[in-house]
Amino acid sequence: MSADDTTTSDVWVPPWWEPPLAGTEVEHLLGALGRMRATFRWKADGLDETGLRQRLPSSSLSLGGLLLHLAAAEDYYLLTKLRGVELEEPWASMGSDGSNDWEFAHADTMPATTLYAVYDEAVERADERIEAALADGGLDLVAHVDDGNGNHPRLRRLLFDMLEEYGRHTGHADLIREAVDGRVGEDPPDDWRP
Repeated sequence: MSADDTTTSDVWVPPWWEPPLAGTEVEHLLGALGRMRATFRWKADGLDETGLRQRLPSSSLSLGGLLLHLAAAEDYYLLTKLRGVELEEPWASMGSDGSNDWEFAHADTMPATTLYAVYDEAVERADERIEAALADGGLDLVAHVDDGNGNHPRLRRLLFDMLEEYGRHTGHADLIREAVDGRVGEDPPDDWRP
């Protein structure tokens, strides 16, 4: 076959979660966040309550707790920190008491299907909020929260903070999932969907 005979089957098509190779600052930042979300979700995917509740001997973290924690973080960063709106539903109905890490204990009381739905719905809401915030002022949109001295972060900083939160907890999820059933790997398979 000559170089002119290539077909579409010879062309690599990146998976939906792959960030762009050359894009704008927004595209790279959202692409990195999207890949981290996909990798985390893949690490937690397909488990029952027993699998989602499993912990390493040295930790109180579980995949179910991480699903609920990161779902709450999606709303907290893009609703409370960005817009100044306190978290209400669905969190009040789930028993959020405003304390740090309530979600790690509460996740053990929830069915697996509910944990996955809460997480997936939070990501959908977050994507809508990110789109609206970018339309309102781009990455330089001033957030509601301040550092106590009247200095407000920009949307850019909040998104990088979210990326950092995902990076830390995706590493935790990697270790926990390997202990649950041996699943390892850096990225989901190309054809994976939650």
